Amino acid sequence: MSEIPPQLARLYPGGGLLVVSLVFIAMELLYARLAAHDGDHDLRETAASIGVAIGDVAVRMATSGLAALPFFAVHRYRLLDVALDRVWGWVALFLGVELCYYWFHRASHRVRWLWATHAVHHSATHFNLSAAVRLGWTGTISGAFVFFLPLAWLGFPPVAIAAVMGLGLLYQFFLHTAFPASFGPLEWVLNTPAHHRVHHACNVPCLDKNYGNVLIVFDRLFGTFARPPADEPLRFGLEGREPAYNPFSIALGEWARLLRDASAAPGLRAKLATLFGAP
Repeated sequence: MSEIPPQLARLYPGGGLLVVSLVFIAMELLYARLAAHDGDHDLRETAASIGVAIGDVAVRMATSGLAALPFFAVHRYRLLDVALDRVWGWVALFLGVELCYYWFHRASHRVRWLWATHAVHHSATHFNLSAAVRLGWTGTISGAFVFFLPLAWLGFPPVAIAAVMGLGLLYQFFLHTAFPASFGPLEWVLNTPAHHRVHHACNVPCLDKNYGNVLIVFDRLFGTFARPPADEPLRFGLEGREPAYNPFSIALGEWARLLRDASAAPGLRAKLATLFGAP
């Protein structure tokens, strides 16, 4: 599950979603033990991910009202009133969310200011359902909501945007399973656990690939789709970084590095390049 954009936080189910997620995490861990796949899990890292998730829920519940304001403000000046009493309206909204999410996710890998939040999600060194709940706490600060504002401006109701994105987030949770299965021909259209494993891998051929939410079609269209390398096993985590187990270090460590580097950069231009250049 990649980042939850802060504009959706108003309807984010918070603790209830976390409880359900923990049940599935426990089921996957039990199955791994029974199937002798313990190498896919690390209990210390799983506990750290749950700690990060608890902090994420607390932050989003505290800031949800503030995060929703830009969407309702923009919607007041909408170009159209998109009717959602017909199927085409929901299809258009779904495709719009998918496109906005693709560019939000891609920018989160290519702009260091956004990466400071998103890096949290990529910090787990094991790919399993517990990695799905390892989400950054600072999405509201980073301004990720900007990528989704056009949907409200075009005329889609903010509540409907939140509902469609929420369903996508539920789908993404299961993309992080340690036991991927083939989807057959649907692999051409849908984002799948196999595709998402590539996205999380830190192998060079896998970097900045497979940004999709529910669909993988925009990756194919914009040239960011990749299959797993045939000649090397997938590795996970942040390349060149030792894994951390303190939730605060995981959630805020990349921000500390970013601000330190920006402070040390000589001159305004260099500081801006550090903040908004590539990670």
